[in-house]
Amino acid sequence: MHTPTNNPHSSAMRRGRLIRRHGLFTRVWHWVNLACLVILLMSGLQIFNAHPSLYWGNDSTFDAPTLQITAVRGDDGAPMGIVRIAGYRIDTTGVLGLSRHNGELDQRAFPSWATLPGPQWLAMGRYWHFAAAWIFAPLLLAYLAYTLISPTRRRLIWPTAAQWRGLPATIAHHARLKFDHGADYNGLQKLTYLLVLFGLLPLMVLTGLTMSPTMNAAWPWLLDVFGGRQSARTLHFIFAFALVAFFVIHLVLVLISGVRNNLRSMITGRYRIGSDTAPAKDNRHA
Repeated sequence: MHTPTNNPHSSAMRRGRLIRRHGLFTRVWHWVNLACLVILLMSGLQIFNAHPSLYWGNDSTFDAPTLQITAVRGDDGAPMGIVRIAGYRIDTTGVLGLSRHNGELDQRAFPSWATLPGPQWLAMGRYWHFAAAWIFAPLLLAYLAYTLISPTRRRLIWPTAAQWRGLPATIAHHARLKFDHGADYNGLQKLTYLLVLFGLLPLMVLTGLTMSPTMNAAWPWLLDVFGGRQSARTLHFIFAFALVAFFVIHLVLVLISGVRNNLRSMITGRYRIGSDTAPAKDNRHA
């Protein structure tokens, strides 16, 4: 008959062990970047509210916007908020176009709780936006350079050959809400971070620069790349909400895969991995 023993080593194996997953630079960048992006989004919505329409090309075709958020009178004469996009009209009363502010209906594209500052204040919204942008853009450039220069960081974020081959299985695994707490990111995580870091975020910065008359004079090729200033503004808007979608998915996955473990890794750098017969790789300084 087997008699169970209180073996501390067996207990530790069941609990897993802590490894160092994120270095100080990555952790500081993550939290500063988060603060900047929240400010950029909310102040950007404030700027958008000053002219809540989007166009393609270099000029504003006021009679045919690609997207418009506004308020109109309904068939019964009551005001209603609407979104016009690609020829369709969607009733968004109470959220977009027409929302409540201080208990009264207020015509504005995005509601006051989503903008910075809350009231209709274009000048201050621009100040907030540019202040956050001048922190965010240099930090992004530094982080991308660090990722390219550091061999450890490159290994941490670039999928291995086995991870590329196993990508369909990893996607199916995540779709069933099953997560492995390993020392390394899986292939889907790495691919997503690569697309966001080297695709979505740089495009956000470049389309933002394209809307600046000063940058148009210095780098006129930006207008050609993005098809004009109004196209750049539309793309900037699309990229911003693609980033919001990424944040929502990222937050949901953090919540369901272990809030404490994920937060600890991004605050202290330590991440708990599951028990394994093979020694896990310790990604130091990543």
